[in-house]
Parts: sequence; C-alpha cells; structure tokens
Amino acid sequence: MYETPISLQNCCVDFICENLKALCDVQTCLDTNQTKYTFKDADAYFHSNLSEQLMASLCDKERLNDETLALFDPSVTTLRRVSIKDAQLTTKGLRVFKSHRISELEITGLKSVTVNDIFSCLGEWTLSNLRVLNVSNSTFLNSAKFCVVVSLSKLRNLQSLNVSHTEFNKHGLEIIAEDLPGLENIDISGTAINDVSPLRKCKDRLKSLSMYNLQVTNTEDLVTVLCELTQLVHLDISSDSSQSFISIYPPKFQITSLLERSSCHPNLTSLDISGRDDVAEDLLKTYLSHHQRLRFLGLALIKACQYPMFIDECPEYRDDIVVTGEANEKQIVEALRRYSTRAVYVQRALFKLFSFSQTWLEPRRDIIKVVLPSMKGHPKQLGVQMAATACLYNLTKSELGSKLHPGCLKSVVDLTLTAMENFPNHQQLQKNALLTLCSDRILQDVNFNRFRCARLVMECLCSFEDASMNRMSVAICSILAAKISTEQTSILGAKSRYMKKLLSLVKQRMESVQIDITLKFTLSALWNLTDESAPTCHVFLNESGLELFMKMLQTLNDTLDLENESRVQVETKILGLLNNIAEVKTLRQSLMREDFIMLVKRLLHTEFIDVSYFAAGIVAHLASDGEESWLLAGTPREDILQDLAKVVRRWQQPQSEMVAYRSFNPFFPLLDCHDAPSVQLWAVWAINHVCTKNGKRYCPLLKEEGGVEKIHQLVVASADLNVVGISKTILSLLQEHVKSV
Repeated sequence: MYETPISLQNCCVDFICENLKALCDVQTCLDTNQTKYTFKDADAYFHSNLSEQLMASLCDKERLNDETLALFDPSVTTLRRVSIKDAQLTTKGLRVFKSHRISELEITGLKSVTVNDIFSCLGEWTLSNLRVLNVSNSTFLNSAKFCVVVSLSKLRNLQSLNVSHTEFNKHGLEIIAEDLPGLENIDISGTAINDVSPLRKCKDRLKSLSMYNLQVTNTEDLVTVLCELTQLVHLDISSDSSQSFISIYPPKFQITSLLERSSCHPNLTSLDISGRDDVAEDLLKTYLSHHQRLRFLGLALIKACQYPMFIDECPEYRDDIVVTGEANEKQIVEALRRYSTRAVYVQRALFKLFSFSQTWLEPRRDIIKVVLPSMKGHPKQLGVQMAATACLYNLTKSELGSKLHPGCLKSVVDLTLTAMENFPNHQQLQKNALLTLCSDRILQDVNFNRFRCARLVMECLCSFEDASMNRMSVAICSILAAKISTEQTSILGAKSRYMKKLLSLVKQRMESVQIDITLKFTLSALWNLTDESAPTCHVFLNESGLELFMKMLQTLNDTLDLENESRVQVETKILGLLNNIAEVKTLRQSLMREDFIMLVKRLLHTEFIDVSYFAAGIVAHLASDGEESWLLAGTPREDILQDLAKVVRRWQQPQSEMVAYRSFNPFFPLLDCHDAPSVQLWAVWAINHVCTKNGKRYCPLLKEEGGVEKIHQLVVASADLNVVGISKTILSLLQEHVKSV
C-alpha cells in the first residue's frame, strides 16, 4: 500500500497545469487574431528538464494546444527533447520550436499537419543537429494526397528515425538510406514500404531495424537483404498473426528461412519474431547457440514461447534471455510492457493474465502498472477493454483493494470509467466495471470524479435488466450521491428516466414483499439524491413516488412476519426521503394529505427512534409554515404539535449517529418558528444529536453557516425550557470544538 511520495517538483508542475488560467495571461495577436498563454510572472524561467516535464504533463492532461504551446517561448523555457503525443496542434503553435535547439523530437499521432509542416516549424540549428525523430502515426500526405518525404534529407545528423504507421514508402526509404549518413536505427513498421532492398545502402551502419506488420512483396529477396545487414543488434520482424488473411507476409516467406541462416547477424542482442509461423524447438535452440549475445526474444502469439527452455520451472530454462509470450506471468508482463501500442498483442496478453490473476492473494501493483498503459492506449478496442476491465477487477477485489494505494486505485477507476463511456451498450464490459467500482475502499477512500461515475452507473442501471448489475449500480449510487454536490445530485435526480428506474425497483419489491439489499440500496440512493435538491424532489413527486412510498409504508405495516430490523431500516429510509421533500417549502402542499399525515402520525409514536425521528421531522417542517398553511381539518395543527413535543421529550440519545447532513440550512427556518416551540424543539434536538456524535465536523459547520447566533437567540428568547436546555448544550459543544464562538 505504500508508495513513494510525489516529488515537490512534480507537485509544482501538476499545479501549474491545473491552474493555467490563474497563473497566465491570455493575449490575442491583433494581426492573426490568435490567442496565446503567457506567464504573468515576468521573472518565470524553466530550465530544460523542467520545460520538458511541463510539456509532457500538459500533453498527458490533454491541455496542450496552440494557445498553451505559446508558453514555451525561448525567453522563458529551454527545450532539448520534445515529446508530444496525440495533441491537437497546427503550425501556428508549432512555430514556437523555431527558436529552440532541439536534439530529440517525438511528435506522434499528429494528423492535423504533415511531417513536412513540422519541419518548417524547426530552426536551422535543429534541422542540422537533430539526432532522434519519431513521427509515428502522423502523416506525410500533403493537400494533394501525395506522400512527400524529401525534407527528411535535411536531417544530416539524424541517427534514429521512427516513421511507423505512416504513409512512408519505398521512395522515402531510398532517400534516407542514401542521404542520411549517420542513420543507425530505423522503424518502418506498418508503413507502405513493400520492398526493403534500399536498406542495402546502409548495410554497414544499420544497427536497429523494426518492420512489424510490414507488407513486403519481394519475399524471396527479403531474407537475403536482411542477412546483408551485418551490423544489426536489434531486428523486429513480428506481425499480427490474427491478420494473416491480409497476407502481411505472403506465404512464401517463412521465418524458418531466416533462422536457418544461423551465421547471420552475429551481433544480435534482440530478435522479435512474434506472430510469425511456428518454429521447431531444435531449430530455435540451434539459432540461439549461434547467437550468444542475444538477450531478448519476442515469441508472443506463437507456441514457441511454451518451449521448456523459456519456462523458468524447467531444467533447461534460459535465464539469460528475456522472452515475451503467454506461457507464464513473466512472459505476459514483458509482452504488456513492450507491446502496449499493439492491440492484438495486448488483448491476448490480458486474456492470459486474467487466468493467472484469479488466484492471486496479494496485491500486485507491478501488474496494474503494466495493465493501465495498455488499457489507456486502446480506448476504442472492445477486446482490450473487456480483458483489461476483467483483470482490474481481479487485481483490486476484496482485500486486495484495501492494500493498494489510493493513487493507484484512482488510475484504475479513471480508465474503468472511460471504458464505460466508450462501450455503453456492452453488458459484460459494464458488469466488469461495476464489479470493480462496487468497493467500499474505492468509493470511500479514493479521490476520483464521483459525478462522472454516478452518471455512468445510472446509465448502466437504466440500460440493462440484470439483477446483479442492478444491485451493484444502486449500491454505488447510494454512496456516491452523498458525496457529490447538491448541484450534481440535482442534475442526476432531475432526469425522469433515472427516477423511473429507481422507483420501478422499489415497486417490484413492494409487490413481492421482498426486503432485500437491492431495495435498501435503492432507497438510500433516492434518499441521498433528494437531499437538499428541490429539482429531484419535484421529479420524485411527478413520477408518483409519494403514492408508491405510502403504499410501501402500509405494506410494511401489514406484513406481520417481517423482522423488526428490516422493517425499521426500510421505514427510516422512506421517511428520510419524505423529510427531504418536506424541507422544500414549495412542495409541502403535496404532503398535506390526511392519509399521509395519518401514516406519519402512526410512525411518529413508534418505539424505534430512527423511524420516529424522521416522522417528527416531516411534522416539524409541515407545521413550520404557520396555522394559515395547515389545510388538514381532520388533524388540527395544535394537536399534532403537542404529539411532536411529547415524542421528542421522550427520546434518549442513541449510541450511534442516526443521520448525516450536508448543511444546517434546512433547520434555520424551524429555529425561527417562535409560535411553535415543538418545531424548535425537534430542530435543536437534531442539531444537538449530530454535534454530539460528530462535533469535529458539525460544530465548525454550524458556526460557518451562521447557526450560532440563532442558538444564542433561543437561549434568550425561547419560553420552552427544553429548547433552552438543549440550546445551551449545543453552545457548550461549540466551545469544545470551535476556538471562538
């Protein structure tokens, strides 16, 4: 559960990213009408490491755009290594790089501008001295849809080039092989290259070649060309075996034809043949015996990873070679670490990982750390998200979650919610997510966007008819509704679709007289959603919630074989919600019904204080509007106020806290009811109760909201000795918990 505390520098960078509007001025250029951010502090300056960290953090938080990129003016920042992934940028913002001396440039997933446009935003020093360039998943296509790569020839000192998953073609390969004398590392994976013969021009200097999923047509010549690259230390010729029907490598090419040439590539330390055709064990042993320097071997998606020499429990195990595959935990973790950008590989690894994770009894944060990036990298891939959400549940369930740091769990929750958003109609994925989220540890101790979570869970509740999903959904919402703001509960509760679903769950159980955990959670969710939320209370009444709850109370009264504990729990939740409605002045007339008041009056006199308390609260609020607003001829206001006073005077403080309040605002109108001391009595009893049980929270809140003055007024002005006595007790508690009262 322990984690290294975040460094002060990281805290400061995060703070800057989260508070740009407070720390920066937004300026508009009159000539271009372009807005840009500038730091307010004229003395602000970021050294190179800090500048690069700020850019990476803005990018990670999806806040890097043309306006914020302007922060990296060379008078304020220094950039040597630039890393930008999947940002929405144009040349207007990228021009800020022109005055920086950049030696390593990584701009991936940029489709709004071409690679050539990026070069036009770089200064002469950068073009002459750039050593590393990564434009993976970007585009070389100009407005005429032509692939233009000639500008690469300007990078005379380039050593490493990654053009994977772009339109880069054979013509481009010829240019870089001919014009870039220092080029040693090339990644052409997933490009339009169909002939690698141009690599012969750099055969004496090329050290690293990645050509994953490359659709080579001249397969007869492929092995010959590869073997001529005598200086290679890394070779990746892997593929997605699941896409074999596309003929990434035509059938004529067999990986065995390369491995049989065991004398080739004597300096090789890394070889990846994942997803290729299976290799005989003896052939692989022979190849390894001729390549003693080999330290990594990619065998994902093929059976070769199961050979005994790659399984650590076997006598012939080669512990000097790191292997990717799916045969054991070590291979799976390595596969997730190395192939986080490959959806097919990730899905297979996570699927296998799920089987291993079902039996783990100790928290595995190391595993979570490799699952999360893989999950984040493929938000729209259903297979990946299905397997990932299933794994995360196994990795955080029950006692495992209690031993994981809240920061780790927050990352789990954030990506789980993203999966729910992206696949709202996939029942099993939604169920996986609910299983993870339905955790006291997560819901109580972890800081995440609770409103987002509650909204997604409510959508899930309305979308599927599944008993276990219903139970988890209402359980999650019952907790979250008490932890989000009243504005947010109003947004949720004001959706009639949500209210109808929750009330339907109550109705189903009332009709079958079924008092189960789903009913209790549903009632708690409704109670918390209506707390100080007039819009939610209004929707509740519009959807016939009052009639349903009255029937529920009558059903509970008529069911003789129901145990008291269950009866009291349900009655308390029902009356708690109705108490919330009674707090709303404009809705009280809806409760002015003889049949409703008779029900409340009966429950007012129950022996169970939890039930009696909320029944008394309903009476107090309804009576607080004065005699002229009391419209019930059959139940005189004076009579029920006398009952209220008698009941409250009988109460003894319970052992535990009966109720939690967001604020004391609903009580203040009651304290001003000088014509009805019994209304005041219930209010001060309630305030005293929560201040007694949780003074640390409620006493400062009472002072902050201006309640202390009202309590002082009661001590001076009230004619009811009970009201005065309890008010004095409250003031004593305030002196104990608040410094100045």
